[in-house]
Amino acid sequence: MLQYLILELEMVFSWLNLLAKCGFSNITGIDYSPSAIQLSKSVTKKEGLCNIELKVEDFLNLSNKVSGFHICVDKGTFDAISLSPDNSLGKRKQYVKSLSRVLKRKGFFLITSCNWTKEELLNEFSEGFELYEELPTPKFSFGGRSGNSVAVLVLQKIQDFSLDQFS
Repeated sequence: MLQYLILELEMVFSWLNLLAKCGFSNITGIDYSPSAIQLSKSVTKKEGLCNIELKVEDFLNLSNKVSGFHICVDKGTFDAISLSPDNSLGKRKQYVKSLSRVLKRKGFFLITSCNWTKEELLNEFSEGFELYEELPTPKFSFGGRSGNSVAVLVLQKIQDFSLDQFS
């Protein structure tokens, strides 16, 4: 078994099942919705995956029980909070703060976004994170311009979040 602490945010059908099947252990999935966690538990039980821990947690208001992870995976949570009509800037800053708290130094953050470009994501996570790798995604062309419909980045935590920049 590969011994890494892995956290997936706001998940139901997720990467966690695949990671567990590939031999990873110490895997945790969180979601703010108790019904999403119940659904995930039924799926993991049906598939015989006992090395996944599922918890009801709000990533923007985490308990102290969620910390010390080597890897954190997000495939839509940052996008969802970015679309919030209520204080999306504050929620994005809180997201970065929570991410910094749960990841170990030199830990990896894998983010998939269909709302943000690579450059925009790098700007949002400039406090404490650096680009480790950009994963390839399908490209499209329209009106003489080319782009990607999704950005997938691997960022590495280089320092803890600091509130000093917001003072």
